[in-house]
Amino acid sequence: MLWIAGDETATVERLLADDPAKAAEFGQETSFRLGDLVDLPGEDADEEADVEGLARSGPFLWAVGSHSLRRKQIKERHEGDKALKRLARIEGQDNRQILVRVPIADVDGLPTPVRETVIDGKPHRAAALSRRDNLRSLLRDDEHLGPFLPIPGKDNGLDIEGIAVRGDRVYLGLRGPVLRGWAFVLELRPYVDDSDPDRLRLRDFDDDLPYRKHVLDLDGLGVRDLCPDGDDLLILAGPTMDLDGPVRIYRWHGAARLDTPQIVRDDLITRELDLTFGEGDDHAEGLSMLGTDRVLVVYDSPARARLTDDGSVIADVVLLPGR
Repeated sequence: MLWIAGDETATVERLLADDPAKAAEFGQETSFRLGDLVDLPGEDADEEADVEGLARSGPFLWAVGSHSLRRKQIKERHEGDKALKRLARIEGQDNRQILVRVPIADVDGLPTPVRETVIDGKPHRAAALSRRDNLRSLLRDDEHLGPFLPIPGKDNGLDIEGIAVRGDRVYLGLRGPVLRGWAFVLELRPYVDDSDPDRLRLRDFDDDLPYRKHVLDLDGLGVRDLCPDGDDLLILAGPTMDLDGPVRIYRWHGAARLDTPQIVRDDLITRELDLTFGEGDDHAEGLSMLGTDRVLVVYDSPARARLTDDGSVIADVVLLPGR
């Protein structure tokens, strides 16, 4: 299986490997509406959720929206005052403020996201953070991130673009803000209260906050995606602003250990790979382990050379150093 999401829909997509032994080509796409699985915060269940991160962990699929605001773009046809007014317009979408955990069940022989199923003899429902616990509300008074909530994501405002799940921990990578060159990863401990099975809650850490901040030295880049590799996290990193590159993969050593520090630098972070990028296209946005020694990288705004005559899109598979 390959699970993907488009950032202009409120769906997740399931692709099947044509040859499971090679996992080189994926097709037979099936789309699943998030609004059929959880109650989304927006009035329109099909309004864009800007899903920027997916993670499969055991019998669950996790999805996170960007939680960002957006600024209107100036297009070719816009001139003068109209162009300036568009550039001043900032808006948000409620469906972007989601963190959901969806159970996966066998339906007609295929793993399928469902609203409710039984896992190990216990019923489980699809669950989401409620409005009261949504991350923008929780971060409002944060000394580092709070001031950036009113700023659009592409202007170095709050912009969640990666998720990784390891045990009971969920890690959210922030494309922005980047503060004096330091990128942020939020660590959460979500759980579901049996008395309210549709709702994700967050356990407090020792400082009585429902999240833990890690700041990482990624050479001034922000987080574009996260992927577990044992106790490590692979980090796809790229520019926070609307720039083409550089794009790199870093390794955060021991990220999933309980004693991992909040200031992550020096030997805890190693630069593993430099990826190619285009001019106005080919922006690396997602990565996943493929086997034990390779990483699959997918791109937003793929270059023309990645688009085939049969409607396919070419991704990259890169070998991890030392594997």
